[in-house]
Amino acid sequence: MTTTQHSSSPTATADLDIGVSGMTCASCVRRVEKALGRVPGVTAVSVNLATERARLSFAGPPDARAAAQAVEAAGFHAERREFDLSVTGMTCASCSGRVEKALNRLPGVDSASVNLATERAHVVAFAGSLDTADLVAAVEKVGYGAVPVTQGGEQAEEELRADRSRRELHHVLIAAALSLPLLAGMAGDLFGADWMLPGPVQLVLASVVQFWLGARFYRAGWNAVRAGAGNMDLLVALGTSAAWGLSLYLMLTAHPGHEPHLYFEASSVLITFVLFGKWLEARAKGQTAAAIRALMDLRPATARLRRDGVETEVPVERVRVGDHVVVRPGERVPVDGRVVEGSGGVDESMLTGESLPVDKEPGARVTGGSINGDGLLVVETTAVGTETMLAQIVRMVEGAQASKAPIQRLVDRVSAVFVPAVLAVAALTLAGWWIVGGDLEVAIVTAVSVLVIACPCALGLATPTAIMVGTGVAARHGILIKDAEALERAHALTAVAFDKTGTLTEGKPRVTDLIPADGTDGETLLRLAAALQAGSEHPLAHALRDRAAAAGLAPGSAGDFRALAGRGVAGTVAGRRLQLGNARAVAEAGLQPGALAAQAEELSASGRTLSWLIEVGETPRLLGLVAFGDTVKESAVTAIASLKAQGVEPVMVTGDGQGAARSVAAALGIERVFAEVLPGDKAAVVATLKGEGKVVGMVGDGINDAPALAAADVGIAMATGTDVAMHSAGVTLMRGDPRLVAGSIDVSRRTYAKIRQGLFWAFAYNVIGIPLAASGNLSPVLAGAAMALSSVSVVVNALTLRGWTPPQNEPKTGDLQ
Repeated sequence: MTTTQHSSSPTATADLDIGVSGMTCASCVRRVEKALGRVPGVTAVSVNLATERARLSFAGPPDARAAAQAVEAAGFHAERREFDLSVTGMTCASCSGRVEKALNRLPGVDSASVNLATERAHVVAFAGSLDTADLVAAVEKVGYGAVPVTQGGEQAEEELRADRSRRELHHVLIAAALSLPLLAGMAGDLFGADWMLPGPVQLVLASVVQFWLGARFYRAGWNAVRAGAGNMDLLVALGTSAAWGLSLYLMLTAHPGHEPHLYFEASSVLITFVLFGKWLEARAKGQTAAAIRALMDLRPATARLRRDGVETEVPVERVRVGDHVVVRPGERVPVDGRVVEGSGGVDESMLTGESLPVDKEPGARVTGGSINGDGLLVVETTAVGTETMLAQIVRMVEGAQASKAPIQRLVDRVSAVFVPAVLAVAALTLAGWWIVGGDLEVAIVTAVSVLVIACPCALGLATPTAIMVGTGVAARHGILIKDAEALERAHALTAVAFDKTGTLTEGKPRVTDLIPADGTDGETLLRLAAALQAGSEHPLAHALRDRAAAAGLAPGSAGDFRALAGRGVAGTVAGRRLQLGNARAVAEAGLQPGALAAQAEELSASGRTLSWLIEVGETPRLLGLVAFGDTVKESAVTAIASLKAQGVEPVMVTGDGQGAARSVAAALGIERVFAEVLPGDKAAVVATLKGEGKVVGMVGDGINDAPALAAADVGIAMATGTDVAMHSAGVTLMRGDPRLVAGSIDVSRRTYAKIRQGLFWAFAYNVIGIPLAASGNLSPVLAGAAMALSSVSVVVNALTLRGWTPPQNEPKTGDLQ
């Protein structure tokens, strides 16, 4: 380990550790040291090749981001770690904003995001710079609680949430029971009776509500003040304390024999309403996470292992890759794997949204969490634990729900100044009414109304609750949205480019034409070609065998089978030496297409793949022509029509020639086609569309689609494709149904509409309510009720998304023409 010392020697220094990967030798170490030494404020650098760590000393606060940028500019990678915390005590957007700022200020934190709806914090930090304890301490320093989220700890967290909900309901009921007698005087006035309780009795009832059941507002409000900020709790504490204090003052200074008008009922009912609203809000927020809980519930707790012919039931955590698991009819598949024995239909609807069971034969893949229907299956385990598809889906949905949409940044800026602004308005209201009216009692009551009607909660909940419900319901229908940014961008798409093969088409060739030459019939042509390909695993061989089976032929097999590189295959069938190959094979055999030339040219122009069957010998001759074509997916025509109905332009990208591409596009209803596009040029097509001012989505499923998916505003990957494509995409479709593309846009638009509705009502509520309260047209009790219901209404509005289903019309089929 080498050390670089800098000449400056400050009196106070701070150290920072960063993990560095990519170093292979001492010269790498020197390069990293030089790069880090140039970071402003660094006084000493020590880089250890063995531990892959760099330690920096700063003359002042450490700048981890600058250090990481220096490492990466030098050609290495600054390692990062991700942390998830469960945060307690947050009540409004101001709270989540304060926790987020506290975490982001920590040396070593690259980014931190706090979600009020899920009560979670997600932190990305540079490896080695801090640990969970540092993060928890930072959260506790600003007045909140935090515990790390552990794998498998969701059940305990759910139980804690349920206990808290029960406790809060008890507090609401007790507060209501103590507040109802205080309302007796108001009820008596309606009937001309005097049911007002004596002042001392009112004081006792109101004090219990104020200082026991309302203690949470004082604690949270004080924590906010200590941190130099404000929140909803501070507003409630100030408002109710003012009403309670004014009532006590009026009671103590009243003339003997005169019953003053007291406001104890206002402070008590306010607290009751706010507690009730918070309880309703917590219940509604719990429902927003229903999709995640449903996915987690798919995981069976046990698996039935078969070892040496003996079946044993064990916890699923003990299953290892390669183990054989027995799944009986009606049971959930506990692991990802491959069927090695048995067959039957498997219900994968909770993972893919596909309602029909999928037939599974030996060799077929099954996914943990799916339900075995009617057959006994023996599955060889290929993935367990966090590597299963179900675990990956849960992680992706959790990540999307924890992320912040770009529109939330505006809300965060407003929330940061909201409480100070409300306090200023309340102070001006108090001063104005006192100066103009001369009645301090009226001035205080009016200022209390201003304090309690202001609600930053609705602002903070509008975006995350809609995103939670939207991403959750989308996942239930086989649409996985990577993050909130992808969800927000998808609503604005104006064009969607499809990579043709595997997205609009099945990507599986089939025999479309059999054209025998003179002296041969179609059945003989098919039988000989299928026999020649009997032992091949090539997609064209599968297509031939399928066509022969459909025709009821038993073609037999070929002897002396061999591949002809770049030309096709050769072998002997029933004593006849045959070749099945391309035009090059025909030319090398010294043959001409002859009478088949015109048909071959027409088929080739329409996008068909051609194979010629040749009988070789002393006098080689053509036996015929086999044409292969891809098949349009059953739902492709409907998918294109749905996109057009949404105002989105469908675009097809293909490597086919212009003629073939145009015919396919016409069959699908696509007007714009980019043909003869090389795999590496798909990103350029996306760039062309974006250059025209379009917001572009790209749909693909292969490795060569990854650059285009990343270049698009929203990349949409078919899960039937490669992992590379899925990682490059903002949206993943869990089944190869192109109608889900329109579904993903639809759920994005509906979710974004709910976000806008929630934010509109949250802003409108405060813009209308605060002036009403300041003008004296709203009593504290009504103001408190309105404040309590505002956040509940925003969450309930978001929950209406739970009934969303993707647009599904009658599928249509078609072949490539």
